[in-house]
Amino acid sequence: MNSMPVSSRNVVALFAAVLFGWLPAARAELKIMPLRDLRAGMHGVGRTVFEGAKIAEFQVEILGILENTAPRQSIILGKLSGGPLEHTGVMQGMSGSPVYIDGKLIGAVALAFPFAKDPIAGIRPIEEMIAAGTAGAVPPKPAKTMAGDLAQLFPARQAKTDGQLKEVSTPLALSGFTSRALDQFSAGMKDLGFEPRQGISSGGERSDKMGDPARLEPGSMISVELMTGDMAVGADGTLTAIDGDKVYAFGHRFLALGPTEIPFTRSEVITLLANTNTSFKISAAKEWMGVISQDRSTAVTGMLGKRAALVPIDISVRKDNQALESYHMKAVNDRFLSPFLLQMAVFSAIDATERTLGVATIAVKGLIEFESGRDPVRISNVFAADGGTALQAAVSTAVPLSYLMQGGFDTLKVKRVSVELESVDEKRAMNIGQVYLSRKEAKPGDTVEVLTTLDGPNGMEITKTQKFMIPFGTAPGTLFFTVADGTQTSLAELRQVLAATPHSAEQLISTVNRLKSGDQAYVRVWRAEPAFEVQGEELSDPPPSLALVLGNMQSFQQNRNSKIGEMTIPTGGMMVTGTKTVQLEVKE
Repeated sequence: MNSMPVSSRNVVALFAAVLFGWLPAARAELKIMPLRDLRAGMHGVGRTVFEGAKIAEFQVEILGILENTAPRQSIILGKLSGGPLEHTGVMQGMSGSPVYIDGKLIGAVALAFPFAKDPIAGIRPIEEMIAAGTAGAVPPKPAKTMAGDLAQLFPARQAKTDGQLKEVSTPLALSGFTSRALDQFSAGMKDLGFEPRQGISSGGERSDKMGDPARLEPGSMISVELMTGDMAVGADGTLTAIDGDKVYAFGHRFLALGPTEIPFTRSEVITLLANTNTSFKISAAKEWMGVISQDRSTAVTGMLGKRAALVPIDISVRKDNQALESYHMKAVNDRFLSPFLLQMAVFSAIDATERTLGVATIAVKGLIEFESGRDPVRISNVFAADGGTALQAAVSTAVPLSYLMQGGFDTLKVKRVSVELESVDEKRAMNIGQVYLSRKEAKPGDTVEVLTTLDGPNGMEITKTQKFMIPFGTAPGTLFFTVADGTQTSLAELRQVLAATPHSAEQLISTVNRLKSGDQAYVRVWRAEPAFEVQGEELSDPPPSLALVLGNMQSFQQNRNSKIGEMTIPTGGMMVTGTKTVQLEVKE
């Protein structure tokens, strides 16, 4: 019989767990110096990485405290010295570098003066950073539109003059993207507080193996990884503090996403580049370390050892039915970031294999899959123009994903996004010319022919004919026949739906799947009578008693017209533009 007391066995088991790596070794208690105890003239030390993974110290002199720089926020003003700082000044990538006085943490380097000759920094008080880690979750804002610049979804930094403190820009490394893609999106990234640059990546997917948390210390470089694989995006910063398995970094917002789930890695500095405006570190991401779970105005906070759920993105490019290139990535599963990253990846994939300037036609086929066995969303469109088709194709792919992810339903989780692009070096486009009806009047049960002329390149003209039977029971009055492209038809049918707050994830999916493709024309037969959206589907021309009930209920969206029928006009993969409407009188 084992005579060892229970308490002794527990001590031995705990020791063995630490010794053999079963549990993480305990870290020193986080000691802080409150803002109220700071005085001008105090001296301290900061910690950051200037080379490789080696943490170096620099000197800090407290110049004073700027109070109320933002609601309930203050900034410690400090002069930095030591190491390369006399030459480089405050560098991008130093955001989050911890500063200590008498061994107690006072905060993190977070702000600087552009074009400053002296390395004077704004230091974020550690109390404000800790408070960011205890902030509650904020529900996502429901999607309201399927159009617009995706970069505008993020809160941009306020413009400041050279004489004002501003958040140290976050160096954003983009690997595997074309130079034209960087040029296309760099202006928007700079508005968000990033400094985009060509990054360093080994290519392919990063190993799923988690790194040893013991390799991270306050002052270590980290990279917040937004996308990995054949195209990669990572934002560099410095780790401020580790409290148990919780980490604090940056000392300012990343994108002000609030609650999020973004993986971060350990990072190593390759070299420093001095710059007249703001110098920066050039670094390379290493192994996974954990997840950033809060992105607030004063800090980003996260957890060591936790894995982030990433969304696989597969993009293939074809030309004349021949495969050219395929790309495989994993992106963060975030309602704002995922669509923006998808837009960049699609644009770069086109630019890498096809010309983005000049005449071109690009067909887009996509599939957005969800967890929990939900029906997928299918994307189908075509773009033909004298220029700019790559950006149009990229936006058309990303906007539906944005609408779905920002709908406000946490249960709607994206499982995978697949995109197939096919291009030709010619403008395959047709415009809706004239529309004619075979008769001006008809009775219920009669058949009417709709003749549509489509004008193509080099004087091409094609006439398409569709037959429509007037439904039995149709009341006397005017029927309208509108022949329009996919965009115009989608707007006519879904304008009210897209502007309203969705009531379920299924309604979101149904709405996107009802979007019309651009490679067909659509004949919409309708009359000027009310219709209602019920569970995302149109209820046309309801009985007067039901219309009265639905009209008084806010949960049902009323449309301005009622669709009687719809037909499609195939064009063989050519883009269709334009709209024409004619009318028919229904007699008794």
